[in-house]
Amino acid sequence: MDLQNTKTNDEGKELLNHGKTLRLHTGNLVNRSRLKKKCPGSPSEELRDCIQATLSDWLSTAKPTNTGFPDTLDCSIPEATDAITPEERDEVKISAKLFLCESGQSAIRDAVEMACQTLAVSQLDSVIIAPPGTVEGDSQSLAHLQPVWEELETLVRKQKIAAIGTSDLDKELLEQLYNWAQVKPSSNQVNLASCCVMPPDLTAFAKEFDIQLLTHSDPKELMSTATFQEAMQEGALGLSATDWRLEWVLRYSVIVKSRGIIKSKGYLVSARRASP
Repeated sequence: MDLQNTKTNDEGKELLNHGKTLRLHTGNLVNRSRLKKKCPGSPSEELRDCIQATLSDWLSTAKPTNTGFPDTLDCSIPEATDAITPEERDEVKISAKLFLCESGQSAIRDAVEMACQTLAVSQLDSVIIAPPGTVEGDSQSLAHLQPVWEELETLVRKQKIAAIGTSDLDKELLEQLYNWAQVKPSSNQVNLASCCVMPPDLTAFAKEFDIQLLTHSDPKELMSTATFQEAMQEGALGLSATDWRLEWVLRYSVIVKSRGIIKSKGYLVSARRASP
């Protein structure tokens, strides 16, 4: 047994035991051979594998700083990160989808800021929002969307995002949002599991107001609290993760415009320890 590695792993677990916020970056999944060998069956499985593998890799080298145990833990693998150089910025398009697991406009700011810092850019080309789920039995409404959209609009004005889009809105709700919003949605994702063919009324409205209709295969809940805790425990064997809560997940892709190929893709994840 490698005693040095065991000691380092214990130090990493101590960091997790003392931390209050976890910011995890999977790195570029296009390049990470450990994850490329696996073919996940769904976005949720891919995210679970990424959290487990990234946490495991990070724990093998993580150590406390000279000032002790920080409240916010940056769980990333430096060599797996793929920053964009200023020379190539105009040649690529950066798209992101933000899954909010909890309400809170600050989460949107934090996620976009972390994405910009991670990729070394000042602006994301497009962000699609998947708001937190509604109370069981309630359907999504304009009132539910408005606080989230207002924060996205602020980030557009600050030039942190160029275009903003929605996910899983029917024609009625998309029209309500379009009429109310100051910054109009540029796209709307439709889950093909819920409709094999695009609804004609939605298609007609999107065409009239120049809204791009996209398809996706994400589940309504990308990852439950229980699944996130299981992924943490798998990545940090022996660690209790029952008091950790997932705040948001941002999935990004960097596409080379001229060739239409994915240069990099990855996940950013934020979680917090629940107060006792």
